[in-house]
Amino acid sequence: MPADVRLEKNADHSDPVAGYVTAGGASRRFGSDKALAEFGGKTLLSRLCELVQAATGSVRVVAPQGRYVDHGVTIVEDRWPDEGPLGGIVTALLATEDSGSKREWNLIVSCDMPFLTLGWLEYLCMRTLSSDAEVVVPQSAYGLEPLCACWRTAAAALLRAAFDENVRKVTEAMKRLRMEVLDETHWKRFDSAGQLFWNMNTPEDYESALRTWRTGQT
Repeated sequence: MPADVRLEKNADHSDPVAGYVTAGGASRRFGSDKALAEFGGKTLLSRLCELVQAATGSVRVVAPQGRYVDHGVTIVEDRWPDEGPLGGIVTALLATEDSGSKREWNLIVSCDMPFLTLGWLEYLCMRTLSSDAEVVVPQSAYGLEPLCACWRTAAAALLRAAFDENVRKVTEAMKRLRMEVLDETHWKRFDSAGQLFWNMNTPEDYESALRTWRTGQT
């Protein structure tokens, strides 16, 4: 197991929220696997897995077959590799449904969000447990942030139906669900600089994130 991955797996399914990190993208614009890019002395994959593990008590990675098998994480094989993040989300919900854990909720985050914090993820999960929605999603200045959201396990069928109808945009599929939207009055306390939902798609994004992180450490 790599030195930067030290995750305690939860086997008793006692926590109410299942945790997932999606890492199914091809990273074409990034030029290499961005999940394995280093950030703060850890790979992004390890960083996000540790956060989700701490917030929910468990973590599994949704990824294509054979990817990350040597990285000390539990893999759920993406049922629709290279079909975009919606397929990864549906894969995660179906995995919870099939596991027999009876967990009603799933925290699902993308592997390329280096500025997520444990405090925010814990708050998101806590808020979710009192919601009657099918997805609890933050909204930033850029719109809904569905790659850092909590999804009800029972929403799998509706999302799968949208996917089967060739819907690929996550926010489009979400229109079929009851949504609870958390605006900045909820997340701003965890992110005064407006970086919480920053994701990385290009080498330039990565370098910008590294500069921002290093500035914050000085």
